[in-house]
Amino acid sequence: MDYAVHASIPINQSASISHTYISRDNPMSNEATNIGASPSSEREDKVMLDFYIGLGLAVSSSLFIGSSFIIKKKALIKLASEECTARASEGGFGYLKEWMWWLGVITMGLGEACNFAAYAFAPASLVTPLGALSVLVTAVLSSHLLKERLNLLGKIGCAVCLLGSTVIVIHSPKEEEVASMADLALKMKDAAFILYVIAVILATLFIVIYICPRYGRSNILCYISVCSLIGSLSVLSVKGLGLAIKETLSGNQQFTNLLTYFWLFSVIACVSVQLIYLNKSLDIYNTSMVTPIYYVFFTTFVILASSILYKEWSCLGASDVIGNVIGFLTTIIGIFQMQLFRDVNISLRHVRVLLNKPSCSLSQLEFHNSTSSLVDDLSPQQRRNVYT
Repeated sequence: MDYAVHASIPINQSASISHTYISRDNPMSNEATNIGASPSSEREDKVMLDFYIGLGLAVSSSLFIGSSFIIKKKALIKLASEECTARASEGGFGYLKEWMWWLGVITMGLGEACNFAAYAFAPASLVTPLGALSVLVTAVLSSHLLKERLNLLGKIGCAVCLLGSTVIVIHSPKEEEVASMADLALKMKDAAFILYVIAVILATLFIVIYICPRYGRSNILCYISVCSLIGSLSVLSVKGLGLAIKETLSGNQQFTNLLTYFWLFSVIACVSVQLIYLNKSLDIYNTSMVTPIYYVFFTTFVILASSILYKEWSCLGASDVIGNVIGFLTTIIGIFQMQLFRDVNISLRHVRVLLNKPSCSLSQLEFHNSTSSLVDDLSPQQRRNVYT
């Protein structure tokens, strides 16, 4: 029966069917098919390799930058113990002669270099939120090396930051729409990107000229909003410059391309403005307030800008988008918890005592200024149990 059907089919169709039978049964034909599909597989492997390289560089950057703060702080503490040396806050420059301070500067330089390189390999929506890990590294190392207190809420905040960062890594985009300077030049002509740049420039000028002189010393958002808006453009510029360097190293010369120098000029201009207004904010307001608020605003604008220019979220499904948002919000909660409640005097031992006291309620707990205690309502004997 099979032979009769086969004989009734024209020769060309019979040959195609025979080829189909062979391709199913003959492993050599399957191997040939796989060889034909290998370019796509190689591209996916390259995309994942770039993603993991960028992820490793971003995590390394956070480790280096977080450690650099501790190293420089130890150098300044050492200098402060020497009475003959003027402190940095008093205008002294004795730290320039301290090798440990320079070690901190070199460590920070390595961190920034890793961060710069990470933008060339991984999406900005992955690299920027992972900057929260540097805050975590600083908090953990300061509690061990500088003997600064990291209370129970701070430790929980560290764990929450790690959880949020892990969620971001899992759900972040693994590949980008822009793979070359030619693609980037086309994306820069997009109306949405042009409107975003114009809106950022106009909003920044309005804040600098009108808002900051009037409310800069009373509203923490004035200077931080300038840093964040301009910071989003600086990240786009860094990523564009990193892409040019990456292509040049792969053999496609980009230093003859005017777009490379445009990104270089943009990096210098944006970072300069960013540093000026960040220093103004730190000079007026408490670091524990500036750090979390700046992280939230800066990361939000960077994710928005990179999604407009580099279309980083275009390949994500709904579940990954939701996962990114949840991971980002979780990281924000961890950052705020570490920074805003670091002066609250609470430990696991305090919690045990509070749980063992039936009459204790939340309404009875009072916080006093920046060194609050959650055991003020305990009896003398219970307080001795807490601190012994």
